[in-house]
Amino acid sequence: MSVLSAAVRHFAEAIATGSAAVGTRVEVGEEVLDARAAWMNLAPPGERSPNGSCRMMRAADGWIAVNLPREDDLASVPAWVDCGLDDEPWAAIAEAARARPAADLAQDAQRLGLPVAVVGGVRAADPDAPFRRIGVGGPKAGSRPPRVIDLSSLWAGPLCGALLARAGCEVRKVESDGRPDIARLSTPGFFAELNDGKAQISLDFLDSNALGWLRREIAVADVLITSARPRAFDQLGLSPEAVFAANPGLVWTAITGYGWYGPLSHQVAFGDDAAAAGGLVRWCGGRPEFMGDALADPLTGLAAAAGALKALAQAGGVLVDVAMARTAAGVAAQAGLAVAA
Repeated sequence: MSVLSAAVRHFAEAIATGSAAVGTRVEVGEEVLDARAAWMNLAPPGERSPNGSCRMMRAADGWIAVNLPREDDLASVPAWVDCGLDDEPWAAIAEAARARPAADLAQDAQRLGLPVAVVGGVRAADPDAPFRRIGVGGPKAGSRPPRVIDLSSLWAGPLCGALLARAGCEVRKVESDGRPDIARLSTPGFFAELNDGKAQISLDFLDSNALGWLRREIAVADVLITSARPRAFDQLGLSPEAVFAANPGLVWTAITGYGWYGPLSHQVAFGDDAAAAGGLVRWCGGRPEFMGDALADPLTGLAAAAGALKALAQAGGVLVDVAMARTAAGVAAQAGLAVAA
């Protein structure tokens, strides 16, 4: 992981400075990148991701990263590459991909909700998350600890919340009782590591009273952490405009695959395909290989925590737009990684 040392140090310095201002100085090291390994049976990274769900596939003009971590993803393969229902999915993808441009393959896959990315398709000059000012800002928390509502799941967002909790923030993890955090069941030890320092609350997001409670809590929070795409919040009546109208000093740390704003905001991503999209790969004999386990996840968690702490120090009123693929691309650029061999 030495090639990523500079990126981790960059985020670690920002987190240490920002957390000290909040209450407790938090130190972060490179071990954060391998944190999930203790809880999963992972293989060495190569053309397949360590967890086995994502693979590098050759297209007619380049490479794509195909991630199929969910049962529904496998079921969508025939619609994507026009193969038979009984065909072996990976073989069918490999055969279809060789004849088609990488961008077309990724675009068609994303229309079906499949996390597929063009390797090196996203570029960024640096890994820091941009701010978009929406509220006018507000007074700092003062003598009380900053209040954080963590609506995120899996790795990046919960890591951000865990770091804020270590800094002394009062963090509440809120889950849908109908769709709880997948990590709670898939990697319970890792889930506990990321979330045991938070108050944990389960809500029925279809219940108007529960949603009313959530809106009221967000209205008095200092930080909101999310990891769903914009349309999910529009459906809940939690658009940025509505949220900042009620809480103009909020720091909304919005973690997505490709950014909250722009033409790719609807696209889905997980840690491995997002890392590949940002060019955070190793080239071996003209073939891209993964560099670690879902690297865009922990790096994005660090970027989110650094951004949230910086925005808190500036009195909030901003949406911190933390895109996994853009974070990976900025780290790749900082590390001097080649986009292609």
